Amino acid sequence: MLAANYRDSLNYLYSLQLFGIKLGLENIRELLSRVGSPQDSLRIIHIAGTNGKGSTAAALASIFHAARIPAGLYTSPHLHSFTERIRIDSQQIAEAEVVELIEVLRPHAEALRTTFFEFTTAMALLSFQRHGVHWAILETGLGGRLDATNVVTPELCLITPIALDHTAYLGAELTEVAAEKAGIFKPDVTVISGYQQTDVQSILQQYAEQLSIPLLQFGQDYHWHSEVNSFTVAGANFSLDNIKPKLPGVHQQQNLAIAAAAVNYLSQNGLEIDSSEIREGLEKVCWPGRLEWLPERILLDGAHNPAGAKKLATYLQQQNLTRLHLIVGCKADKQSEELLSELLPFVGCVYATHPPVDEAFPAGKLVQQARESGVLASEYVDPGMAIQAALENRSAHEVVLVAGSLFLVAAIREFLLRDVRSLAITI
Repeated sequence: MLAANYRDSLNYLYSLQLFGIKLGLENIRELLSRVGSPQDSLRIIHIAGTNGKGSTAAALASIFHAARIPAGLYTSPHLHSFTERIRIDSQQIAEAEVVELIEVLRPHAEALRTTFFEFTTAMALLSFQRHGVHWAILETGLGGRLDATNVVTPELCLITPIALDHTAYLGAELTEVAAEKAGIFKPDVTVISGYQQTDVQSILQQYAEQLSIPLLQFGQDYHWHSEVNSFTVAGANFSLDNIKPKLPGVHQQQNLAIAAAAVNYLSQNGLEIDSSEIREGLEKVCWPGRLEWLPERILLDGAHNPAGAKKLATYLQQQNLTRLHLIVGCKADKQSEELLSELLPFVGCVYATHPPVDEAFPAGKLVQQARESGVLASEYVDPGMAIQAALENRSAHEVVLVAGSLFLVAAIREFLLRDVRSLAITI
């Protein structure tokens, strides 16, 4: 009975996607007020940026878990189960709770014509209040200024690296995107920023100066240094060396460094977390689908825009990975050709397919682009056929890489792994 109720509840929730993306805070503010404004009972860390938001949020949740401080975590999208989006002390909420939360919110949402993301944001905040957690870690969904999560008043704001993405909504210029992300800045709330391009950093500084709030910057207020399989992070009154994370990639070290700087700032302002707990959280965090190695030399990465592809390409170069068998598929709204261009120098054969999304970028165009670059390429109807072909065609020592869409990564994981029902962020 529960399974049927859960399916019916999710069917209703996903039907709200027909309302599309509606930027603005009026709806979410009214929806939350009708259920008691649960966000007002929470101490919140709010994260915006283009890439690295999820990894940074997961690292923060892992540190809180190591310190035995229960925290709520809200991220999107999910890989396999909707319950991944809302976690309490690193654990996905139960399907029964999803059903109950939807029942509570549905009458109000129908009256307000709430969008999918507005609804899920309200679900997360209400769940956190009901579980009695004092801290919540929120990842923005799209942009920042008009994102539904921006209804909150946080204790700390974090900005991960900013790049072009969702240009139809956020602007075609990097400075426009940066301004939208800086829209989460609030009076009296400190901001910590990761590495940014110079013009982006200027925008963030302008917004911080307008509000007279501190902007703590990578390279000035905190630093990190990468080794082969470890890194050091240091800032005001703290230093952690030889951190050995499970997450591979230098860019992931950067994300973890932002999380470390954030927790250090909070610890200087009354949060009881010590350096050993920060280290434990950073070294245990796991974030599936992002530079994730599966058995049999299969690498999955949710790189879905050119900036993400650049970071993936850097990792491939550092690991001396070439002649890859690339399974690629992208959503129609992505800069798919630029993404593929970043990866083709490392690829020997392309298997273009369609991720399980409503509107996918034509796989035939990816095939054409690869062939024009002198790379063998074929089109496959679905991800299952693509991975089967790649595994059959490669030699024993060659790597299969899956990239271009997190939805594609999820489909390949489900094809290859027996059990993907639970994705804990800590092990």
